[in-house]
Amino acid sequence: MTTTHLFTPLTLRGVTLRNRIVVSPMCEYSSSDGFATDWHLVHLGSRAVGGAALVFTEAAAVTPEGRISPDDLGIWQDAHIEKLRQVTAFIRSQGAVAGIQLAHAGRKASTAAPWKGGKPLDPSAGGWSPILAPSPEAFAPGYAVPEELSLDGIRAVVAAFAAAARRARAAGFEVIELHAAHGYLLHEFLSPLSNHRGDAYGGSIENRCRAVCETVEAIRGVWDESLPVFVRISATDWTAGGWDAADSVALARRLRPLGVDVVDCSSGGNVAHAPIPAGPGYQVPFAAQVRAEAGIPTAAVGMITAPQQADTILRTGQADLVVLARELLRDPYWPLRAAHALGQDGPWPVQYLRAKG
Repeated sequence: MTTTHLFTPLTLRGVTLRNRIVVSPMCEYSSSDGFATDWHLVHLGSRAVGGAALVFTEAAAVTPEGRISPDDLGIWQDAHIEKLRQVTAFIRSQGAVAGIQLAHAGRKASTAAPWKGGKPLDPSAGGWSPILAPSPEAFAPGYAVPEELSLDGIRAVVAAFAAAARRARAAGFEVIELHAAHGYLLHEFLSPLSNHRGDAYGGSIENRCRAVCETVEAIRGVWDESLPVFVRISATDWTAGGWDAADSVALARRLRPLGVDVVDCSSGGNVAHAPIPAGPGYQVPFAAQVRAEAGIPTAAVGMITAPQQADTILRTGQADLVVLARELLRDPYWPLRAAHALGQDGPWPVQYLRAKG
């Protein structure tokens, strides 16, 4: 049996990734009214040139009120498609696959970009009201108390995700990732720390998973059967009484028959100042557990920085993909460097072959 390594191709439905390296969705806070710009073309395009297999956009808001900040990328209107199509065409021309993360910020919406302070914004400062959540409980002191979504409101959000998926396909994306992590809306439904509903969307784990499952079904209803769907989860809230790894396995078991191809295992974000034991590869055990116990491919993310570290995660069967974030901000050409370090053939652009060696 051939051992899977960092540069083994992976086929998911009708899409083949040239290696196992994924560019994580990373907010750029560089949009106006949700529109992608030349920044996105160059930022995402350079990671495709650098040899990654799958390049995800940052979280793209499916509604205006679902943005984290006024500077977020969006895909809530057809006018957003044209510039995104330019981005996906360039990524594809470099042998990579373009993915988009669809998101709704929930109770963490209407905040300033990090370099603008990162604090909640009221409408007089460029923010908006109301913000929406499963239950009317603020994320943290200083945040607005959200408006509880009605049943009609939940249906409208699910429909917005489906409409965004249609636009994503028109823009040329080949992978969708549904953002159900980091304390944003869908994670808020999952966690008992943020979901105190007494209806069909709250209480039992089955009910708390309902919004995520219905959103997956709505996306799958409009997304090509030949194209993959990922779901990013926070595998734990890192807080007693919150969402945990066993819950994540239970969710993953529900997602696979609905047409989810990969569970992207992150953690945290739903509890301010949760004690997170961050360190190299600290989230990899979650990807390994979900993969082993739910029988679904997983992606590992979180402080994966060294080629040998990434390769070992795959060779030991802990995950099927490695997702890099900050390391690919520091070095867009990390995949090429990793190939050299591991004695593999990297996907060098012909324009750069003179530098190979």
